[in-house]
Amino acid sequence: MSSDSELIRQALEAARLAGPDDIPIGAVVFGPDGTELARAANAREVLRDPTAHAEILAMRAAAQVLGDGWRLTDCTLAVTVEPCTMCAGALVMARVGRLVFGAWEPKTGAVGSLWDVVRDRRLTHRPQVRGGLLERECAAPLEEFFARHR
Repeated sequence: MSSDSELIRQALEAARLAGPDDIPIGAVVFGPDGTELARAANAREVLRDPTAHAEILAMRAAAQVLGDGWRLTDCTLAVTVEPCTMCAGALVMARVGRLVFGAWEPKTGAVGSLWDVVRDRRLTHRPQVRGGLLERECAAPLEEFFARHR
C-alpha cells in the first residue's frame, strides 16, 4: 500500500473537485489491497444536502463498488481534514478499518480535537487513526477558501 502521505495527497487531489461554493475537503477510500475504491469532495452546496460531506460521499460510493452491503472492513479512509461528528460516526458505523487525515479541525473535529468519537470505548468498532499528515498542505486550501468567502 502507498504511504499514508501519498494517501493524503490523493485526498488533496479529490478536494480540488469541490465546487466554488463548497469547502474544499477531499476524501478517498482505499480497499484492503490498497486500490482506490472511491473519491469525493464536499458537495453540500451543489447538492443542497447537509450530509454531502466528502467522507460520506466517498464511503457511499466505495460501499457500492465493494458490493458487500455497507461494511468497509479493512478499508482505509484518507481525508484532508479531521472528520466532524457526523463523518466520524459514519466511518465507525461503516466499520472502516483505518482513518488517515491531514489538518486537525479544532472547531468541529471529532477524532481528538473537540470530541473523540472514533476511540469511544462504548462503541463496537474503533478504527486505527493517524492524523496530522501533510497538515500545512491540507490547511492551505481551507484558508484560501475562507479568505475568499469572508
